[in-house]
Amino acid sequence: MQAALAGFSLGMSLIVAIGAQNAFVLRQGIVRAHVFPVAAICAASDAVLIAAGVAGFGALTGALPWLETAMRWVGAAFLLWYGLRSWRAAWLGEGALRAGAAAGSLRAAVLTCLALTWLNPHVYLDTVMLLGAVSAQYEDRTGFALGAMAASVLFFFTLAYAARLLAPVFARPAAWRVLDLGIGAVMLALAARLASGQ
Repeated sequence: MQAALAGFSLGMSLIVAIGAQNAFVLRQGIVRAHVFPVAAICAASDAVLIAAGVAGFGALTGALPWLETAMRWVGAAFLLWYGLRSWRAAWLGEGALRAGAAAGSLRAAVLTCLALTWLNPHVYLDTVMLLGAVSAQYEDRTGFALGAMAASVLFFFTLAYAARLLAPVFARPAAWRVLDLGIGAVMLALAARLASGQ
């Protein structure tokens, strides 16, 4: 039980910080579009990454040092594109229009969610390497992994479904402009961090 609680605590602390994936989940929750699939993809992806980290998959990046650099640049390019797209939506006032149009197709939401999750090199550093390294301290590594996975499930579904409480605020187009500006700023800041190697 101690290992599971430690995994839950560390997993939650790594997920809570606002990032590209969380901003996307929040947006989908506000517009109530494809909420369950998006939250499920995030939680399932984390489960796979946590399992890989606890199983020792972090050694792969040690064996292939170029992999981290390649992932970092691909991730930075994607975040740059997504951030500029958000700022364009804020400039043109497209956020409220997209919300009214069901915020896009399920396919687009799934592909964006997968890209924001799997093209982010920090997810490999945090979820795979850090959680994997910390899990080695515990005899019950499975319990540690299950605790971290439970934190991920709790966080993503809570974020996705609680976001609908903000819907009255986003009945005004100006609120969408502010949200898109904020999401764009987060994406571009993360892209800059990745490009600088931080």
